[in-house]
Amino acid sequence: MSTSQTTVVVTGLGATTPLGGDWPSTWSALLAGKSGVRSLDWEDVDQLPVRFAATLAVEPSEVMPKQQLRRLDRNQAIALIAAREAWNDAGFAAPARSRKGAEDEPAGGFTVDGDRLGVVVSSGIGGLHTALGSYDVYREKGWTRVTPFTVPMLMPNGASGHVGIEFGAMAGSHALVSACASSAEAVGYAVDMIRNGRADVVICGGTEACIHPLQMASFGVMRALSTRNDEPERASRPYDKNRDGFVLGEGSAVMILESEEHARARGAQVYGIAAGCGYSGDAHDIVQPEPTGTGQAKAMRRAMADAGLEPSDIAHINAHATSTPQGDVAELASIKSALGPEAAAKVIVTGTKSMTGHLLGGAGALESIITVMSLKEGLVPPTANLEDLDDEVDLDIVRGEPRKLPDGPLAALNNSFGFGGHNVSVAFRRA
Repeated sequence: MSTSQTTVVVTGLGATTPLGGDWPSTWSALLAGKSGVRSLDWEDVDQLPVRFAATLAVEPSEVMPKQQLRRLDRNQAIALIAAREAWNDAGFAAPARSRKGAEDEPAGGFTVDGDRLGVVVSSGIGGLHTALGSYDVYREKGWTRVTPFTVPMLMPNGASGHVGIEFGAMAGSHALVSACASSAEAVGYAVDMIRNGRADVVICGGTEACIHPLQMASFGVMRALSTRNDEPERASRPYDKNRDGFVLGEGSAVMILESEEHARARGAQVYGIAAGCGYSGDAHDIVQPEPTGTGQAKAMRRAMADAGLEPSDIAHINAHATSTPQGDVAELASIKSALGPEAAAKVIVTGTKSMTGHLLGGAGALESIITVMSLKEGLVPPTANLEDLDDEVDLDIVRGEPRKLPDGPLAALNNSFGFGGHNVSVAFRRA
């Protein structure tokens, strides 16, 4: 159990995803069980084994001026879009620096001392489009035509840097890189920044935009992606007997975390409590998870301990649930190990990647926001495309329609696991 007495609350939410260009539209689509997976219209897409992905519902060019976009990788642009929404949602004043074309600046709002404001925005891969596109320019036109912004655009910490610059965050700007667990780890690091007294407010989350032929080919060669090219919207199907791999997605999600004292002093809305985080390493294989799920279970136990929770407190888990044949069932085994048979039998599990696709480094942040909203609204989005439940699944999986959660004090976990054996579980409590 954490020795810190500081309670960390969630006061702002922002996102741009395959389901919507902001958080409210994304949440509505999740509750409706909609899919953000689409066929790709690339010129040479027929050369690939997988010809679909969960692409953004709203392009950055629709909400950000071209002049600014030229200096940003796609993953950085969408991180700024999500951060701006979360910042405004939290009721803070527009940053002192120019918003550089952002629309709908708030007329007023509360200000934050830059020395007490931190940023933790992660990306698992960074500026893949910039790196590959700039090399093509070099080969075709020569070194003088390569943009001088290439390195700032391709570096994985670029999104965090741009967010920190825009909002004047001087308590620290960080970018944790741990593959598909990156932005869940960002949430945990942000919690620690506030608990340790380094910041009163932290902008935290994740971003990823690497739907590119090279990425599709690489995952395709690994046989990691679903190949349901004839019906892409039904391709991501966690826990279904006919699942055959994950669906690559892109997007960004950002939360504003604050100390409860700071939030209360300004009368802020509170979505929920970021109660704790647990980490572990499999130390097993660079790609494959440890088959018994021991590391995943450790992360969940450590998250509960950090949050001061018992297994019986956990009403809901937003599972990593990528829709791979081995991974889904293995995670359920780790849930049973972490919670114990009695508590695991009562927990409500969902897999929202069935609708959003897998945002890789952005997944943990998006699913953290979904978990917070599930607790706040008392509704758990369904696992889409679950038509024929795997015989090995023996936990309560939400399917068909959203599931109501009980009233009263509740807690939930959000799991994120990444290549390299990175396991992260974030615990949230209802406010």
